[in-house]
Amino acid sequence: MQKRSDENLKMQQLHNKSNLFSTMKLVNGCKGNQVYALNTTNPCCNHNNNEDKQQHGTTSAQNHYVRTVNNSSIRSKLSQSISIDNLLLPFGLPSTDLLEPPIEPYLKSVNYVESLANVYKRLESCSTEEKSMVFLEQYSLFKGLSEPKLLRRSLRCARQYAVDVNEKVVLSAWLRYERREDEFDGSCSMDCVNGRVIECPKSSLVSGYDPDLVFEACPCRRTLVEVLSVEEREEEECSTSEGDDYDVSFCIGNEEIRCVRYKIGCLSRPLNTLLYGDFRESKREKISFAHGEISAEGMRAVELFSRTKKLESFTVAPRIVLEILSFANRFCCEEMKAACDKHLADLVCNVEDALLVIEYGLEEMAYLLVASCLQVLLRELPRSMHNSNIMRLFCGSEARKRLEIMGHASFTLYYFLSLVAMEEDMKSNTTAMLLERLGECATLEWQKGLSFHQLGCVKLERKEYKDAQHWFEAAVEVGHVYSLTGVARSKYKRGHKYTAYKQASALISECTPLGWMYQERSLYCTGKERMMDLDTATELDPTLPFPYKYRAVTLVEENKIAAAILEIDKIIGFKVTPDCLELRAWFSIVLEDYEAALRDIRALLTLEPSYMMYHGKVHGNYLVELLRRNVQQWSQADCWMQLYDRWSSVDDIGSLAVVHQMLANDPGKSLLRFRQSLLLLRLNCQKAAMRSLRLARNHSSSEHERLVYEGWILYDTGHREEALAKAEKSILIQRSFEAFFLKAYALADTSLDAESSSYVIQLLEEALKCPSDGLRKGQALNNLGSVYVDCDKLDLAADCYVSALNIRHTRAHQGLARVHHLKTQRKKAYDEMTKLIEKAQNNASAYEKRSEYCDRDMAKSDLTMATQLDPLRTYPYRYRAAVLMDDRKETEAIAELTKAIAFKPDLQLLHLRAAFFESMGDSVQTVHDCEAALCLDPNHSDTMELYNRSIVDTNQIGNN
Repeated sequence: MQKRSDENLKMQQLHNKSNLFSTMKLVNGCKGNQVYALNTTNPCCNHNNNEDKQQHGTTSAQNHYVRTVNNSSIRSKLSQSISIDNLLLPFGLPSTDLLEPPIEPYLKSVNYVESLANVYKRLESCSTEEKSMVFLEQYSLFKGLSEPKLLRRSLRCARQYAVDVNEKVVLSAWLRYERREDEFDGSCSMDCVNGRVIECPKSSLVSGYDPDLVFEACPCRRTLVEVLSVEEREEEECSTSEGDDYDVSFCIGNEEIRCVRYKIGCLSRPLNTLLYGDFRESKREKISFAHGEISAEGMRAVELFSRTKKLESFTVAPRIVLEILSFANRFCCEEMKAACDKHLADLVCNVEDALLVIEYGLEEMAYLLVASCLQVLLRELPRSMHNSNIMRLFCGSEARKRLEIMGHASFTLYYFLSLVAMEEDMKSNTTAMLLERLGECATLEWQKGLSFHQLGCVKLERKEYKDAQHWFEAAVEVGHVYSLTGVARSKYKRGHKYTAYKQASALISECTPLGWMYQERSLYCTGKERMMDLDTATELDPTLPFPYKYRAVTLVEENKIAAAILEIDKIIGFKVTPDCLELRAWFSIVLEDYEAALRDIRALLTLEPSYMMYHGKVHGNYLVELLRRNVQQWSQADCWMQLYDRWSSVDDIGSLAVVHQMLANDPGKSLLRFRQSLLLLRLNCQKAAMRSLRLARNHSSSEHERLVYEGWILYDTGHREEALAKAEKSILIQRSFEAFFLKAYALADTSLDAESSSYVIQLLEEALKCPSDGLRKGQALNNLGSVYVDCDKLDLAADCYVSALNIRHTRAHQGLARVHHLKTQRKKAYDEMTKLIEKAQNNASAYEKRSEYCDRDMAKSDLTMATQLDPLRTYPYRYRAAVLMDDRKETEAIAELTKAIAFKPDLQLLHLRAAFFESMGDSVQTVHDCEAALCLDPNHSDTMELYNRSIVDTNQIGNN
C-alpha cells in the first residue's frame, strides 16, 4: 500500500508538470515527416569523418528512435528557453515508427535448459581434444544470459583444455581482451599480469596438454637464480669435446667453414645422403656452397648447432637465424628448424616485429614464429583492428588459406576476431569479411549457426536486406531457430510486412512461446494487437527493454509525459542501460525538469563516457554543459552533501550523477573513482565498475592507496590471495581505513571459524580507528555487525547497526532487523525493514527481506512487490513455488519456477525444480534440470548429489 500511494503521488506531481507543457501540442510535432539536417556549425555536432560515414549508414535499432518536429512546433515552444529548446528539440521527438528491438548477434536458444543440459552431457563424455571447443560452445550459449562471470569461466576452461598452440594463443589473448578494463596504466600487452600459466604469453607458445598446469605460476615468475641454474644445466648437457675432428669444409665465397662431417650429416637425411651417399660431395673434403644457400656467418652457426644442438642467443643475430631457418627447410633439418622457430618466436615482442617477420614465418612454414606474431597482434586488440596492415593478414580468403596451411586458421581465431570487430563497428567491411572467414572455418552445426546468424545481423545493419535474409535462412537450416526473427525482419525491411507477420506467428505456434517471439511479432502489426503482443512479451520476459520503451514513447505521442516516465522507470529500476536513461532524460527535458535530465545523462556517461545522444548527433558531455546552465550550481562541498543524501537514500543513479559532477571538477580524485566503482557494482554494471576502479588505481597519489585499488581489482577478478597480499603491503606502508577494510572483506569471503572471525573483527575495528568519511565507516560498521551476528554476539551486532544508522547508513536497518528476528522479536524486525523500504529508493531487496518477518499472506504481498520492482530476483519465485508445493499444488509450483527459468535460467531455480521433480518421481526431468544447473556451476554439491541419485534411479527404470 505504501508503494502504491508513493506511485500515485509521483504520478500526480509529474501530471501537474505535463499539464504546463500540454499547450505546446507535442503530438502535432510528432507528425512531421521531414528529417532536419544538422547545422554543421553547431558545437555539439560530430565532425569526425569516420563517424559521419557511420551516421550515413544504418544506425543501431535501439538508438534509432528520434524523429524531427516541424518548425511551427519549435516556434510554439517557450521562446525564453532558447538554449535548451531551440538547440535540442530540432534533433527530434521520439517516435514509435522508428523504434526497433535489436536482433541479438549471438546464439539464442528457444530452450535454454535443454541446450545447457546438452552441453553439460557433452563435456562429461567428449574426448580430451574436443573439450576446449565444447567449452567455447558453452561460452557462446552463455552470451545470451549476460553473465560476465560465466563467460569468463567458460573461456578459462576452454584455455585450460586447449591442446595446440594456436588455441592457447587465441584463448589467452581473448581472456586478456575480456579483462582489458582492469589493466593498469603502463602495462604492455605482452606482460604476464596475473602470473599464471593460463594467460601467460610465453606459456601459450608451449605445445602439449596439461589442464592442471594452467593455474600454476608461469615461467615469467621464476627467480633469476632458477633461470641461471637451468641455463647452467643446459650448458653442461650440450657441451661437447673440443677434440672433435673437423674433416670437411664448406666453401662460401672466399671463406672456408670447418665442420665435422658426421655432425652435419646427423642434421637431416638429405645432408647425410649428400655427405655419405653416392654424391661427389661424399668424397670431397671441400664442398662449395656457391649458390647463395647460406652466408658464411650462417654456416658457422649451423656448424655450432650441429655440435651443441642450440642457438647461441647472444651471438646469433635474428637475420642469421632466418638464414638458418631457410637452410633447415631446404635440407629438411627438422630439429634445427624447430630451434630456429622457437628462437625467433621468443624475439617477437611488439607489433612492428610481428609485421616484419610474419611473412618469413608463413613462407618458411615456421609454426611457432607465426603463432608468436599472431599472439602479439591479438593481444593488441582492439587497437590492432584499425591497422590495415594487420587486417589484411586475416580478412581475405587467400589470407585465411595461407594461415590454414600453417594450422592457424582456426574457428576460434576468427570467432575472436569477429567478436571484436562487431563490438568496434557492426557495419564495417572488416567485420563482414571476418565473419565470412568465420563461416569458412565452421565445421560443427553450432559454429555454422553462429557465423551465419552473425553475418545476417551485420548485413541487416548495413541495410543489405536480401543478403541478410539469405544468411539468416542459412542459420535456420543448421538448427538456429532464433534466426527466424532475422528472416522476418529482413522480409519486413524489404516491404513484405504480412509475410514477416506470418513468419513470426508460425514461430510462436511451433515453439514454446517466449517473450522475444511476441516482441518480434509486434513490429508487424498495429494498434491494439501490437500493444497486446508487447504486453505478452513483458509478461513472459519482463527483462526485455523494448516493450517498456515502446509503451513509454507511445505515451509521449499521446502527450502523457508523466505516465511515460513511470513506464520507463519500471525497467530502469532493475536494469540500467544507457538507452533507457537517455529516453528518460529526453522526457525530463520535455517536462523542463532539467535536474532530472542532467542526473540521467551524467549517469549514462558514467556507463559509456563516449555516448552519443539524439540519434548519434549530440555528445553527452555537450548536453551536460547545456543543461547545467539551467540548474542550481553546486560547489564541491555541496556535492559531498548531495552524495551523502543520495547514498543514504539508496539512490544509486542519483549518487552516480553527483560523483560524475565531482569528477568533472576534480578528475584526478581516485577516492571518487573508487566510490563510482562501488555504485556501478551495485547496479550490476561490472565492466564500467572495473574501468572506474582501474582509473582510481591510475590516479592514486600514494603507493599505499595504489596498492589498495590494485587489491580490489585482483579480488574482483577472482585473485583473493593476491588481493590479501596487496592489502598487507599497503598496511605496512601506512595504516588506512581502505587497506584494513579490503583485508577484512577478502578474509570474510570464506566460511569463518571462531579464530578467523575474531581476526576479521579486529581488522574492522582497526579500520574504524583510521580516518574516513561516514559513507565508508557506515559500511564497515554494517560488516562488523554481520560478523558479530555470525558469532552469535547479537548485542554487539545491534550496537554496530545502530551506530551505522546514526551516520545514515540506511542499509543497516536490514542487519538490525536480522538481530531482532534472531531475538525472536519478529514485529520489531518487520518494522525495521519497513523503515528501510520507506527510506530507500531501490527497495526491491527490502521487500524481499521483510517477507521473512511476517505471515504467509503478507509475505506473498511483499514478494509480489519485489518481483514487480525487480523480476530478476529469484527468491520470490522459489518461495511461491515452495508454498504451492506445500499445498500439494505440484503443477502450479513447477509452472511458477518454469516462468522464471524461461527468461533467467538460474542455478537455484533449476535445482529447486529438479528437487520438485524428484519428489514427484520424475527422475528423467530431475536429471535434465540437474545437468542444466551443473552446466552453470559444475561444483554445486547439492545439485551434484541430487544428480547422482537421480542417475541411479533413471538407470534402474531403464533396466526394468
